[in-house]
Amino acid sequence: MRPRIASLLVGLFGYFLCFFGPLGTPSAVLAQAPQVGIGSKSFTESVILGELLSHLANNAGAQAQHRAELGGTQILWQALITGEIDAYVDYTGTIREEILADVARQGTKIESESDMRNALAAKKVVMSNRVGFNNTYALGMRRGVAQRLGITKISDLKNHPELQLGFSDEFVERKDGWRPLKEKYGLPHTRIKVMDHNLAYRGLEKDSIQVADLYTTDPEIKYYDLVALEDDLAFFPVYYAVVLMRDDLTSRAPKVAEAIMKMQGLITPEEMSSMSAHVRLDRRQETIVAGEFLNNKLNLSLSLPQEGRWAEFKKIIERVLNATWEHLFLVLISLGLAILTAIPLGILASRNEALGQTVLGIVGVIQTLPSMALLVFVMPLFALFEMGIGPAPAIMALFLYSLLPIVRGTYAGIKQIPAAIRESAEVLGLDAKARLRLVELPLALPSILSGIKTAAVINIGTATIGALIGAGGYGSPILTGIRLNDLSLILQGAVPAAALALAVQYGFGLLEKKIVSPGLQSS
Repeated sequence: MRPRIASLLVGLFGYFLCFFGPLGTPSAVLAQAPQVGIGSKSFTESVILGELLSHLANNAGAQAQHRAELGGTQILWQALITGEIDAYVDYTGTIREEILADVARQGTKIESESDMRNALAAKKVVMSNRVGFNNTYALGMRRGVAQRLGITKISDLKNHPELQLGFSDEFVERKDGWRPLKEKYGLPHTRIKVMDHNLAYRGLEKDSIQVADLYTTDPEIKYYDLVALEDDLAFFPVYYAVVLMRDDLTSRAPKVAEAIMKMQGLITPEEMSSMSAHVRLDRRQETIVAGEFLNNKLNLSLSLPQEGRWAEFKKIIERVLNATWEHLFLVLISLGLAILTAIPLGILASRNEALGQTVLGIVGVIQTLPSMALLVFVMPLFALFEMGIGPAPAIMALFLYSLLPIVRGTYAGIKQIPAAIRESAEVLGLDAKARLRLVELPLALPSILSGIKTAAVINIGTATIGALIGAGGYGSPILTGIRLNDLSLILQGAVPAAALALAVQYGFGLLEKKIVSPGLQSS
């Protein structure tokens, strides 16, 4: 690779990390007001609550950035601890069973909300009073199916081992989720489908599953005529919504902290369910629904986005353009860094057989890791630098995924050069560097380009998971579309991603014709 191109890639990477915020906003612009990070999990109620916090913070003079749909509890909690976000809404049951599980293991009693509040204070986190509603877990079925089978409570499921159960991945893994529930009730079921929480409702509707985990404030319970089974052994704890906020926000932006705490006692269960219904069933934007609620409840005068066909069209264009920019940023930076690393590795591997097998083995193992596992693995490393969410860990995961095709392409391209050509170069008096530059790399170029093209296509597809940690890209509309059961949103991410992959394939074909010797070009 030419030094000028390499310098440009390194310079671009440094520019974005140093001068841009997590989603590409220039830091000079962000310095005008107190910066407040708000987080939310990847389900509708949490996103709405995040929008409520963002509106309150903005109304108090802050510039709030809502890092929406950040996956599960641990991602949000780690982001709060490291300072990447300043506040989000969680639930008392989750706090006790998940967040403070380590404290409980050390012998500290975590039973009351006062115990939780004290334990969180030791971690420099403020816990508010209840927001006003309890959204606990429940197991749910279609009313007609439950009535036909005579099932009214969870214990009744013991008599129906044939039923297909569908649970969210978080519910399956939680300490207050499926495994301890199964043990307490003595349930015999082994046919468990792990799926997105929002997809489970469609599974119940289509009868591909008969039992799913529900949140008791979900509007789909009424919409799909579901019944929440009685928790007759009182397994599920209460899940009162509370605000978790970094304690340093009270000194850094006291008015903002005070505004955020207006969430205390603000929302009834009926109001929360109604807001979720407006988003999930009426297809309205979370920020508008949350803003209207605050305007009515607190007599605020928040300026909200317009609704209508033209406004929706403009939003689609804006969403696709933003997602394209974010996706290209993830792919180009990770691919550029991979090229800078993998081509030299491939050259070194081709020089020594033992070293070559070791290098190929290592990058091969990395390639076999599931993309989500790799993403979770690199997040704690970047969390040390307050970059655990956003583009940085996503770029690192994509970089690691890009290594194998490029290393293998470089290694194979050089190793396949006939011995006679190598000997001819030596006879001509070319030293090792000259042979590499004038003979080996030009002959290996088709194989190297093929590896880079493969890595680029893999990156385009894999980059969609970056949306789970706030990295943006085409994954954002896809995840939101799945959450809202909105095919239009899914297509706004899936179609451009497919088009970008095809464009890359075509572009590399043109590049090969331009820079590869005609005799070496693939037919």
